[in-house]
Amino acid sequence: MEHYLLIKHLHMTTAVLSLTLFVMRAWWSVREAPILQRRWVRIVPHVNDTLLLLLGITLMVTLSMWPHQHPWLAAKLLALLGYILLGTRAIKHGRSIKARGVAAVAAILTFAYIFGTALSKDPLWFAAWQ
Repeated sequence: MEHYLLIKHLHMTTAVLSLTLFVMRAWWSVREAPILQRRWVRIVPHVNDTLLLLLGITLMVTLSMWPHQHPWLAAKLLALLGYILLGTRAIKHGRSIKARGVAAVAAILTFAYIFGTALSKDPLWFAAWQ
């Protein structure tokens, strides 16, 4: 628990960086920009996302918070899988520009869900909007 705040803030920072890098790469994918082939573009986001995941796991273990005990955490992890699948389609496997664009928007909305769930600790936080 000694380093909790540091780990939490690093996790949040890598999350923001992950979204930023995703939006850039998705935009380049939709625009079919050759920068997507640059080495740093192919490596840096994966290093950051690995760090993000490791920090999340560290927080989970440090706080002894398990998905089967906390529905919001289970929802966040399931949404993470969706985000990864949508992101892959948006950047690599979308067959058309339109398909990549739609997948990118869906991935960003999924990220927003993950963010809202993390902040509220409620998997149905959006239902409270009136």
